[in-house]
Amino acid sequence: MWIRVLGSAAGGGFPQWNCDCPGCRAVRDGSRPCRPRTQSSVAVSTDRHRWFVLNASPDIRTQIESSPALRPRDGRRTPLQAVLLTDAELDHTLGLLLLREGRGVDVYSTEAVRATLADGTSILRTLEAYCPVRWHPVVPDADASLADGLSFRAFDVPTSKRARFGSGAEKGRVVGYRLTDERTGRSAVYLPGMQAFLPVRDQLEDCSCLLVDGTCWRDDELIELGLARKTARDMGHLPIDGPGGSLAQLAPLPIPRKIYIHINNTNPILLDDSRERRTVEEHGMEVAVDGMEVQV
Repeated sequence: MWIRVLGSAAGGGFPQWNCDCPGCRAVRDGSRPCRPRTQSSVAVSTDRHRWFVLNASPDIRTQIESSPALRPRDGRRTPLQAVLLTDAELDHTLGLLLLREGRGVDVYSTEAVRATLADGTSILRTLEAYCPVRWHPVVPDADASLADGLSFRAFDVPTSKRARFGSGAEKGRVVGYRLTDERTGRSAVYLPGMQAFLPVRDQLEDCSCLLVDGTCWRDDELIELGLARKTARDMGHLPIDGPGGSLAQLAPLPIPRKIYIHINNTNPILLDDSRERRTVEEHGMEVAVDGMEVQV
């Protein structure tokens, strides 16, 4: 199984269009070593011919063009088979609208996510006006097959983040995915949103690769920079550092590849020469970058 990182940044990308934080400034003026990043998404394949995309970011067109394996061939035949959604956030779903020129779009999501996209943001209703949308229900904790020996199991990721659409009380509002190559038995977990570690720890058992929420370094990161009044946890994300942070809990796990993804523009791990980057790497963790490919 191959996993290609299409985008590694959180919503807004890196740099973010309206932000002049130290990281965004550095990537614009080249004052410190760092690389621009698009909004988070990965593509998964067992044969490098048929690809399944997890989350359709607003940058999906650029991401496809930057990935030769995902480009169309033989007219308008595309290797992209379906989109699997972890939630209904705009930075994970707006890209669906950019797929409207296709002959149809296959979308996998929980009922809670589908309801938000249909009745809240209206993204599904808008997309259906342009092309057929084939919705495949995702049931947490149930195994499901995709193609070519690739299967998945979604799992619920509890969150107290305020829902902008709907009641926010629905189970399945945020999920992670455990993807398995049936031929090798190896699994990878995609978990770009994680507010707490203990509720999802069992889902990581025996996986070979973990792509996990790396949104903020500190819980009060945005507050300290004067950019927002919310903590990382308020936004549904467990910070990397600090009491109860993800680094201390993930570092001891015997997972061969542990990679932070969905990284906010304010997070200093995006700067190659930062103390925080060194700390992450010293603890056996990696920092995702657009175009990274992992063979599991």
